[in-house]
Amino acid sequence: MGHPRDILLGAQAGAVALPVCDHYSGVEARMRKSLQLQAEMTQEFGACVFDVTLDCEDGAPVGGEAEHAQLVTELALAAAPAARVGVRVHPVDHPAFEADMAQIAGHAGHRLSYIMIPKVESVEDVKRAEAALLRSYTKGLPLQVLIESPAAVQRAFDIAAHPCVQSLSFGLMDFVSAHGGAIPAEGMGIAGQFSHPLVLRAKLEIASAAHAFGKVPSHNVVTEFNDADAVRNAARRAAREFGYTRMWSIHPNQIRPILQAFAPDEQQIDTACAILLAAARADWAPISHGGALHDRASYRHFWQVLERAHATGIALTGEVQAWF
Repeated sequence: MGHPRDILLGAQAGAVALPVCDHYSGVEARMRKSLQLQAEMTQEFGACVFDVTLDCEDGAPVGGEAEHAQLVTELALAAAPAARVGVRVHPVDHPAFEADMAQIAGHAGHRLSYIMIPKVESVEDVKRAEAALLRSYTKGLPLQVLIESPAAVQRAFDIAAHPCVQSLSFGLMDFVSAHGGAIPAEGMGIAGQFSHPLVLRAKLEIASAAHAFGKVPSHNVVTEFNDADAVRNAARRAAREFGYTRMWSIHPNQIRPILQAFAPDEQQIDTACAILLAAARADWAPISHGGALHDRASYRHFWQVLERAHATGIALTGEVQAWF
């Protein structure tokens, strides 16, 4: 019997699946602590439940970009073998961009899971980043891109279509400030980002573009990092109302609330297990469950529920766990 992923997803089987939390840090002590926390939580959950992105753009002091890139390289090389580590380099039009790529990808490309490119405005920026990457590391790496302006939102579908793009993230704060005061400061906060029409439109466009091309939409930061309920509620809304499957963390306190919010609940998991096990016994022919008809279209949804459960560290039953 084939694997559910192959049977149910078909051509979509190669669609990108990433940990639901992407944790950013740029100060040396915090980067080291983030990598240690990742190793500890991987041991706890039995899977790597969040990525660590080492940050050059906001982490490097002005004038110290080269030294910071060297530090990031050393940290990536020293990370645990099972670690998932990415790096946010400087934007493609920044003087340090080429040097970032040469240093980090050139020396640690084999240990990286992806490279994040900030302030991407067009597919031409993606092509420029890809060319710089390949000059430094010929095997290449997935590129994650940060959409931070109205123009970039307008081009999100073209950007998402590029084959080396793995994920699209929404840069909320830069997006708001790019409007020249037309969006109030509240648009960067927990309430305004879920109520201002221009912000909502941007979130939906980015998520739609990502899903159109099998890429991962990653939700923006919540700056109220000491408010676990605010983080959890924002993550829940991002997942359930806007179609995001990943979210940024900027403080260790945000990681577990994000995992909890993106994880399916017990009832969803139980339903998915029951339907998929019955479907497997029927060789994936249509079945009746709870008085409703299910076929491969609904099987696909329930399989994705189980994939999300696994990605958030939820223990599954033995028969279902065997699929992972």
